[in-house]
Amino acid sequence: MALTNNDILKKLRVALSFKDDDIIEVLKLVDFEISKSELSALFRKEDHEKYMECGDQFLRNFLNGLVIKLRGPKPTKTTNVVDDKS
Repeated sequence: MALTNNDILKKLRVALSFKDDDIIEVLKLVDFEISKSELSALFRKEDHEKYMECGDQFLRNFLNGLVIKLRGPKPTKTTNVVDDKS
């Protein structure tokens, strides 16, 4: 049986010791808004009435936010200006 996006999200949550607020904070770094109730639906069992499947876009945004949180924002490119006074 292959891992679903929900399984991956659950494993990352445990490995990083993240609470709901931590995940919401990470998602805010990439301008992705989610409520606590929507988030809890991702962690429910598949046969639960309120279960919600974790889509690729959600997981991608979470991983991108995690990169920003752990590494910092991507540095902006600066151009080197050569000062030629000779």
